[in-house]
This record gives sequence, structure tokens and C-alpha cells, in this order.
Amino acid sequence: MPNFGTPSHIDLSVNDAESSARWYCEVLGLRRVRRADLENRIMIVLVHQATGLIIGLNQHTAVPVTTFDDRSVGLDHIGFSVAERADLDAWEKQLTALDVVHSAPEDTANGAALVFRDPDNIQLEFWWARRH
Repeated sequence: MPNFGTPSHIDLSVNDAESSARWYCEVLGLRRVRRADLENRIMIVLVHQATGLIIGLNQHTAVPVTTFDDRSVGLDHIGFSVAERADLDAWEKQLTALDVVHSAPEDTANGAALVFRDPDNIQLEFWWARRH
């Protein structure tokens, strides 16, 4: 079977690309790369400098559903790894300071998660994996 690596990019559909871009830059520290005004959508490309992960925000002209619901078939959530359990506590303080609604870090047998949502209700998560 051919091999593949970690995700190179994530594209999300959003209601307001400019507003979402500001949120992702402020909350996650992403850097704006470019905006493309296409025939059927506006796309803003962001990058996470530390990992090179690209996040594309797409504001489509035709929108059949206006709010993300992770119970629908498709994407459930996106999890970003953190190196240490203490990083979750630091992110909890950061999200609180930015008035981003979030869960408390929740420990499980396999690690710990801190859950929050973007302006379009897309669930995001910081995840620390427990070493076994």
C-alpha cells in the first residue's frame, strides 16, 4: 500500500471568510497568506508557522446549510496535538482571555482534550496523548 504523511491542509466552509480569518489568526496565531475571489467562493489561506499546516477558509456563494453540525455526515471535529499536558492548561487560560467558549481540559485513559468551537460552530480540540 502506498504511504502518506500528516495532513498538508484543511479546508473549511465558513459563513464569513474575513471574520473567520481574523478569529483563526487571533485565537490560534495563524498567519494570513492570501485571499482569492473566485467565481463561486471567496477563499482565504492561512498558515500555522510552526507546523506548516495550511487552513483554507471558503465562503461559498451558495450555502445549503448555514451552521455546522458535527452530527451530520462529514467532518466531526479537528484535533490539534500539544506536546505536554500542561499545554492544555495554558491554552485554557489563552482561550479564556480571548473570551472563546471552551471546555475544561478533560483527562481520559488515553490523554486529555480541551474542546472549543470556531464562529461557525466547527468543533476544534487540543489533544495531549498519554504515553503508554
